[in-house]
Amino acid sequence: MQKTLSVLLVATLTLSACSGWRESRVNPTNWFGSSTPAPAPTQTLANDPNALVPQQREGAGLFSRPDPVDNSVAIARVDELRIDPTPGGAIILVTGVAARQGAYDARLVRIESEENQKNGVLEYTFRVSYPATATNQGSERSRQVLDAINVSQDDLQGIRLVRVVGQENALESRRR
Repeated sequence: MQKTLSVLLVATLTLSACSGWRESRVNPTNWFGSSTPAPAPTQTLANDPNALVPQQREGAGLFSRPDPVDNSVAIARVDELRIDPTPGGAIILVTGVAARQGAYDARLVRIESEENQKNGVLEYTFRVSYPATATNQGSERSRQVLDAINVSQDDLQGIRLVRVVGQENALESRRR
């Protein structure tokens, strides 16, 4: 207890001796200068419908990041497609087998096309990502991947068929 108290006292005295903190660049209150007047924009914003929408700038922010690259691929084989009704729609549960161990980020990606909308088809691709390093193939049970998605009642309006596509096969479930 005495050591902690003495260390705290020495640290407090040392920091209080730093009178240059106020003008330091490390001090967060000095990061921005005082406001200065700027010329008014020449363009009138009264008739602009998007006057309050900020202009998009590419990579201008300090913390801006590039768009992530999608390295996912379709799963090797789709084994099971189950649709469980819920009060607000349905849950689509899909089980598949990956080509090798270590598959992650499993997701069902909806395929939008006019033909699917016209025929009342809700189609998904079962996609997974693999590690950059080589992994063993392993047993089929160790490569099994599961994903589910919740679909609202509005999305199911006019849908007669749900299809999930993998690399080797596709499974379908028809509405009764």
